[in-house]
Amino acid sequence: MSQSQDWVRDQLCDVNPANKGTVGVRDYSLNTDRDLTGWDVKETKGYVCVIREPQHLEDMVLVSQECVEKLSEGLISHYLPDLQRSRDTLQELTQNQDILLDTLEQEITKFRECNSMIHLNTLFTEAKVYHSKLVNIRREMISLHDRTSKLKKRALKLQQQKQKEALEREQQRERELERERQLIAKPAKRT
Repeated sequence: MSQSQDWVRDQLCDVNPANKGTVGVRDYSLNTDRDLTGWDVKETKGYVCVIREPQHLEDMVLVSQECVEKLSEGLISHYLPDLQRSRDTLQELTQNQDILLDTLEQEITKFRECNSMIHLNTLFTEAKVYHSKLVNIRREMISLHDRTSKLKKRALKLQQQKQKEALEREQQRERELERERQLIAKPAKRT
């Protein structure tokens, strides 16, 4: 290693084998709360070297594996509760959406039933109209039947009366003929 690299390592990490895994960060531009997005992480001889683009000597950090694990655990323990709450919230939202979808399907079914009820109501209304028409036709048929019965009775009476009158005329004519015969002079018999 060059002298400047040793200086960077001494500035950023405690490389004492007895203190392996501890980090003595003296460069305050790099701390554990910093986002490492865009950094290139490489492991060499039990140490992890974190390099950010562009590669400058002051951006290089040597960290032990134990330190990486502790930092990872700290990072996980820091963000895990929020992530779990977010997951729980998303599950609750998903359940609520499922309930909402079920409710929506039930409402759609109700609207379809309502439309079919409207169709049924229309059919019942039409049935009432046709029933009233049938009742009117039945009344008219009964009225026509009564009229025809009365007309038949009247026609029968008229026919009987005409026959009676014809019979009386015939009898009257026979009586007149008989009377005329009686009025006609009869020759007297010689005695």
